Amino acid sequence: MTTTLPLFRRSFFDTWRSTLGWAAGLAAAAFLYLPLYPSIGGSAQMQDMIDALPSEMTKALNYDQIATGPGYTQATLFGLLGFLLMTISSVAWGAAAVGGDEESGQLELTLAHSVKRVQVVLERALALLLRVALLAGLVFVLVLLLNGPSQLGIEPGNLLGATVLFAGLALLSGTAALCAGAVTGRRTYGLAAGAAVGVLGYVFNAVGRQSKDVEWLLNLSPYHWAYGNSPVANGADWAAAGWLWSLSAALVALAAVGLERRDVGA
Repeated sequence: MTTTLPLFRRSFFDTWRSTLGWAAGLAAAAFLYLPLYPSIGGSAQMQDMIDALPSEMTKALNYDQIATGPGYTQATLFGLLGFLLMTISSVAWGAAAVGGDEESGQLELTLAHSVKRVQVVLERALALLLRVALLAGLVFVLVLLLNGPSQLGIEPGNLLGATVLFAGLALLSGTAALCAGAVTGRRTYGLAAGAAVGVLGYVFNAVGRQSKDVEWLLNLSPYHWAYGNSPVANGADWAAAGWLWSLSAALVALAAVGLERRDVGA
């Protein structure tokens, strides 16, 4: 009997422990940051602290937003620790999806069982997508649960839009890692490509917000595409969301073409 999506199922279930680990990390971040807001957010002391920091630092860290509940959630969870955890997990999974398997010799064994190369890329990408979506969904649920007790004042619709952008941003780094790993056959190159998307996106946003002279860097930052509109406070920029998800789809297609056109294990 033929199993439906066998590579997807194997890839997804083989990483359940790491998925749970990253979920625990995101939950810890939510419970660490969000309940603190009632004691510090919107207070004169908080504003004094923000004013005392260099303006360049507050803009780089998005701390100029934290005087409100949505801004605080945007800056601390979606824009900082949550972004970091989601990006690292997505890049690690993406780099291992094809490049890691090829380095270990598992990809040659998989292809020897009459499995198409395109199938390998698409099913591994689907497993990556599901893991990212589950983690983003967990963050959505946790923020929704903490919204009232932590006095954040976040509109559920805005939270949903921010979560879609949150997932799309992480997935872009993951699919960049998957693509580089598939095209080169090297997990290390996948890690480098995925990390570059995440790190440079963050840096370009931080630098681009400092001065109008370098504001053009914002156009090159996926981080700014996702968060430039402050989606937790103002709702999602759905055009930006579509752009992020479309780029991920294009990278998966490029990965499939790249793997198809070269010798595996060469």
